[in-house]
Amino acid sequence: MLPVASKNLPQRMVFVVGVGMTKFLKPGLENSRDYPDLAKEAAQKALADAQIPYSLVEQACVGYVYGDSTCGQRSIYHSLGLTGIPIINVNNNCATGSTALFMARQLIQGGMADCVLALGFEKMEKGSLVTSSSHRTNPVDKHLEVLINKYGLSAKPIAPQMFAFAGKEHMEKYGTTVEQFAKIGWKNHKHSVNNPNSQFQQEYSLDEVMTSREVFDYLTVLQCCPTSDGAAAAVLASELFVRKHGLESKAVEILAQEMVTDLPSSFKENSIIKMVGFDMSKEAARKCYEKSGLRPSDIDVIELHDCFSVNELLTYEALGLCPEGQGGKLVDRGDNTYGGKWVINPSGGLISKGHPLGATGLAQCAELCWQLRGEAGKRQVPGAKVALQHNLGIGGAVVVTIYRMGFPEAASSFRTHQIEAVPTSSAADGFKANFVFKEIEKKLEEIRRLTAQLLWLTPTYWL
Repeated sequence: MLPVASKNLPQRMVFVVGVGMTKFLKPGLENSRDYPDLAKEAAQKALADAQIPYSLVEQACVGYVYGDSTCGQRSIYHSLGLTGIPIINVNNNCATGSTALFMARQLIQGGMADCVLALGFEKMEKGSLVTSSSHRTNPVDKHLEVLINKYGLSAKPIAPQMFAFAGKEHMEKYGTTVEQFAKIGWKNHKHSVNNPNSQFQQEYSLDEVMTSREVFDYLTVLQCCPTSDGAAAAVLASELFVRKHGLESKAVEILAQEMVTDLPSSFKENSIIKMVGFDMSKEAARKCYEKSGLRPSDIDVIELHDCFSVNELLTYEALGLCPEGQGGKLVDRGDNTYGGKWVINPSGGLISKGHPLGATGLAQCAELCWQLRGEAGKRQVPGAKVALQHNLGIGGAVVVTIYRMGFPEAASSFRTHQIEAVPTSSAADGFKANFVFKEIEKKLEEIRRLTAQLLWLTPTYWL
C-alpha cells in the first residue's frame, strides 16, 4: 500500500514574482486579435515583470473556456518557445483563471517545480453566454432544476436569471433594495475610470445605472459583466527560486489559497443564493482565514467575482465582511470603496473591467499584486498590505486566495513607484474618500513646506 501524503507535512512557500495582462476589449472589434496574440502579450509582460527568461519556466498551466483542446500549447509554442515543458490545459468555467493559478501553486508547493507559468485567455463571441452543445448533458442541469422549481425559467439568457433570482431571494429574506445592488454597479464603473486595462472607463450616475437597458428584471446592463477578449498571466516561484534570482523586492506571497466545489446545500435547500455558490465561497474563505491566521478585518483590498452586482453583495456576506443579510447596509456605509473598511474591485471588477472567462482570475491576481507592490497608480489603495481574491464558476468551483508581500523589507527598499491615492469626486454620497485624500494632501503640503524651510536653514556641508 502506497503511503498517503499528510496535510500536516511542511509545505513550501509560493510567491507570485511577475504578472501581466492585456487590455480587455469588446469581442468582434475590427482588427481584434486572436488568442495566441493575446496570450503572447500577457505572458511576455509577466516574464518581463519577473525579469526572467521563459527558459526558466518548468511547467505551464493554461486556462480557457471556449476553444479546442491544446489551445494552451498553441498559445505558448510560437510566442514563448518550444522547450518541451508540460503544458496543462484548464477549463473550470468562470473560475478557470484562478484554477490555473491554483494548479501552478500546487506544483510548486508540492516540490514538483520551482517556477511555473499560469496563463489564461479568452476569445469570445458577442452577446450573452450560450451552451456549445445540445447533444450532451448540460453540466449545470441540476443547478437549473433548483431555479426552475423555485422561480421558473424564461427564454432569456440563463446566467442573468440565476443571479437576478438570487437577488430577489435576498430581497425577500432580508429587505435588500434594488438601489443597493445598483450602487455596486455605479461604484465599479467609477473605479474603472482609473484602469487603463479596463474594457469600460466611463463613469455613470446612480440613476443612469438604474435606468440603463434591462437585462433581466431589475438587473440592468450596467450591473452585468460584458463578454470580453483578453489574457492575463502570472509567474509563480518557490522561495529557493526567488532568492537565487534576487526577486525578493517584487515577490508576493500566496499566504493561503483554497478551492471548493459545490456542497449539498447548493441543491437541497431550495435556495438560489446557495445554488449560485454562496456556501462554496463561504467555506473557501473560512479555510483561508484559518490557514493564514487572519480575519476579514485584516484585509485591505479585495478583487471578487462581480459577474453581476448581486453576486458582489452576496460575496460580501460569504467572505465574512458583514453578517448574512447585511450586505446592503455595507454598501450604504461605503465600506466597499476608498475611505471605507475595504476597497473592493479597485480594477472596476468584472462589471466594468470585463470578463474574458479564462483570464479573469489571473487579472484579479495581477491587480492585487500591483496593489501590494504600490504600483496601481491612481487606483492605489493607500497602505495596502493584505489582499484577498475571489473567483467563482457556476457548475461549480470557487477559488479564494490571500496575498501579502513575501519580503516586505526588500520591497520597501526597492520600491520605485510612488503611491497615489485615487482623487475621485462624486455626485453621490457613496464615496467617502475625497475628504480623506484632501486631508492627506494638506499634510503633505505642510511637510513639503517645512522641508523646504529646513533645507534653506541647513548648512550645505550637512547635505
